[in-house]
Formats: sequence, structure tokens, C-alpha cells
Amino acid sequence: MYRAAAAAISRSSSALRRQLARGGGGEQRQWARGYAAKEVTFGVGARAAMLRGVNDLADAVKVTMGPKGRNVVIERPNRSPKVTKDGVTVAKSIEFEDSAKNVGASLVKQVADATNKAAGDGTTCATVLTQAILTEGCKAVAAGVNVMDLRKGINKAISAVSAHLKSKAWMIDSPDEINQVATISANGEKEIGDLISKAMGIVGKDGVITIAVSATSCFCYYIGFIWYSATNSYKWAGWQNFG
Repeated sequence: MYRAAAAAISRSSSALRRQLARGGGGEQRQWARGYAAKEVTFGVGARAAMLRGVNDLADAVKVTMGPKGRNVVIERPNRSPKVTKDGVTVAKSIEFEDSAKNVGASLVKQVADATNKAAGDGTTCATVLTQAILTEGCKAVAAGVNVMDLRKGINKAISAVSAHLKSKAWMIDSPDEINQVATISANGEKEIGDLISKAMGIVGKDGVITIAVSATSCFCYYIGFIWYSATNSYKWAGWQNFG
């Protein structure tokens, strides 16, 4: 009885598939799976494949590091090549055909992107540190080091290095120091550094500078009321310094 019922269900399913495969006008429809196959790997092979992606991406990014860093030319389909010295821009432009290498590269991209959002700079340095930590970490794990002990050691090293850097750092406030930092961030463009330091001198250390494309070549700084309701005059509002 069970075999007969199973055979009947199978025949009904086959008939339903044939009926649905053909539209009302004799149109042929194709059936396809709605998911993609995933490759699952473990152990040394998985770590080695990801590390290759980390190294290939980091090697392309770290050439831009420092005052003597070199430019990187990025190919763009149907567009002119892009020349840049920005580490996070180079990192985001790299994709590998090997999915395992792409996973490793994505880890470095996440670090670079997080550093860029937190500090606005230092993406190349973060990429180099990530490559070194992952390389030495994989060696330690292959030698039998417990991964949790390795993690605790990395966290202790981070705390020690952060404390040392904070003890050596100082707050810049003079126009010359601001100009030097701005010029370095502008890849040595002194004219841009001068503009940034001038703007910082106007808005102060807690101010915000917004950059917009303009057809004029002047340097403008707007100040005053942006909402006339804050004054007692409907048509005109002004501010005068009586000091």
C-alpha cells in the first residue's frame, strides 16, 4: 500500500512539473536552484589560503607608506586609471578570483575601513600591522600555541603599545605644526596644507570643515545667523561688534 501511494505521488509530481514547465502559449520554462554552493575548508589549508590573500593585498598597500611611499595605479573598467597613495583606496580596489584569498583580503579591508572611520588616516599602517599579526599568529598556531593564549597576548601587547604611544604624543596647537600635519596628509602639497591650516585657524580645533566643489577660486568663510527667526527683525538681521 505504501509503495502504491508513493508511486502515485511521484506520478502526480511529475505531471505537475510538466504542466508548470509549459506556459499557456507553449512557453518553455526552466527550473533552477535558488542557492549557490559554498565551499567549506578547515585547518592549515584554510589559514594558508586566507593568508595568501592578506599578503597579496598588504604588499600592494604598504608601498604607499611613509613620506617616500610610492603611488599605485588602479585599473578601472571603461574609465581612465586612478593614481593614488591612499591605502584604503588601494585596498578597496583589490579583488581575487580565489574565494579563500578574498576572505583574507576582506579581513584586511575591514581593518583599514575601521581605521579610516575612527582616525581619518593610518590605513596603510593598520594594514601592515594586520599582516604582521596574522602572519606570526598563523606560525604560532601551527607550532601548537593555544589560540586563546595567543589572543590574550595580542591584547596585552596592544595595551602596552597604546600606553607607550600616548606617553610620547603631544597636542599640536601652533599654526606651523598644523601646517606640517596638513601638508603631510595632503601628500606633500604645500598649497593644500596652507589652506587647511588657515581654515583650522579660523574654525578652531573643535570646528568642522566641509569641502564642496565651487566655480570660484576664492576662499570664503560664512558667519552669522542662518535663521532670521533668531532675531527681532523680519527682513534684515545683522551683527555688530561694539568692542
